[in-house]
Amino acid sequence: MTIEFSKPLAARETPIPGVVLYELPVHGDNRGWFKENWQREKMVALGLPDFRPVQNNISFNEKAGTTRGIHAEPWDKFISVATGRIFGAWVDLREGPSFGAVFTAELDPSQAIFIPRGVGNAFQTLEDNTAYTYLVNDHWSADAQSQYTFLNLADETAAIDWPVPLDQAELSDKDKAHPRLAEVEPMPSRKILVVGADGQLGKALRGLYDGDPSVEFAARADFDLSKEESFDGRNWKNYSAIINAAAYTAVDAAESPEGREAAWQVNVSAVARLARTAIEHDLTLVHVSSDYVFDGSRESHDENEPYTPLGVYGQTKAAGDAVVSVVPRHYIVRTSWVIGEGSNFVRTMASLADRGIKPSVVNDQIGRLSFTEDIAAGIRHLLESRAPYGAYNLSNDGEPQSWADIAGDVYELRGASGDDVTGVSTEEYFAGKSAAPRPLKSILDLSKIKGAGFVPANSAERLTAYLRG
Repeated sequence: MTIEFSKPLAARETPIPGVVLYELPVHGDNRGWFKENWQREKMVALGLPDFRPVQNNISFNEKAGTTRGIHAEPWDKFISVATGRIFGAWVDLREGPSFGAVFTAELDPSQAIFIPRGVGNAFQTLEDNTAYTYLVNDHWSADAQSQYTFLNLADETAAIDWPVPLDQAELSDKDKAHPRLAEVEPMPSRKILVVGADGQLGKALRGLYDGDPSVEFAARADFDLSKEESFDGRNWKNYSAIINAAAYTAVDAAESPEGREAAWQVNVSAVARLARTAIEHDLTLVHVSSDYVFDGSRESHDENEPYTPLGVYGQTKAAGDAVVSVVPRHYIVRTSWVIGEGSNFVRTMASLADRGIKPSVVNDQIGRLSFTEDIAAGIRHLLESRAPYGAYNLSNDGEPQSWADIAGDVYELRGASGDDVTGVSTEEYFAGKSAAPRPLKSILDLSKIKGAGFVPANSAERLTAYLRG
């Protein structure tokens, strides 16, 4: 065996998405050689996913021509050779456009390869006494084994050109009996789990992802965030992300003792369970936040502004944000004045306009509406574009308005007169009522989300479309 010493660490893409071949520096002298087989910091810097291995396996093979595979497991692998040489063959067995793609290469101790979940893996030893090693990011279990996908080593479609013909190679009876590609059921993608799927945003996400088998929706009856058994009963390795569309949003009721308890349970304690799950299973957590985490004293709010909540609801949302921020892979999506399917301010004003009622509406709270279809689209963009993790403001764009301004627009769009709406201050409107304090300025700076490639629709255009729809 001849090893090329001291070549630089490098990565090479392959025809299979996510499969990356690495050249490893090997340092040799009269005593032998040394290499860093797995070096997290350097390899992540080269683009390797930070896949968090939990187990190291070694396959020792006495004879050249020993052949194993083709097996696709529900976890990622980082494969290398300790001694000897192999011919490696990899076939994409994941559902999607690259299903059936093939890559082959010879590996000695100066190479390694990253194999994502669902890519079929096989090798044939080219020398006696070859030791094949691999790191994996999950432990074997009967449930995991039930998700394996297999392909016959002699499949004609893959047409792998084995150096040692299979009829002369050492292989198991099981590997000889695996199905051909035409009979293989592709391994499903990891799923996105949407919790709170029966709320306004949850319904918008249902509409956006309609028919997508990689997205699973859980209403409260299906997944109760307050119960540990909801978390214990799932194989989280089958998921890639959680979108938390659940929240306690009764701003005024949260000021009561019962409401305070409920708000903290849903907006903080349940979020902590989600965060713990995301950390333990290396998931992306998308959490929807609110302008109420700020006191409204600034003209506009960017993502770096310190939390200054006024009431209990805002305090619980700020606490939930702080919890989510410790998850390595997180998106905090901060919205304001949410409008979607169900009871909301716009529908109330439309109903009043249709009945000829002339309401008094607050005119000193300034912000922008956030339509749930745009929040949902923004969340999808962040996940699919793999935008940098962190907090993102996401409302609709356009000129900021007061609630009274928006009510006037609704009246005009319903064929009534905007003059039917009388503007009053927050203090006047809530005089004598039990109400939570509210931020007066809720204008969210949208620079960061736009910089990530998502441009929210204009609020006035969305309002028109919403009322017509």
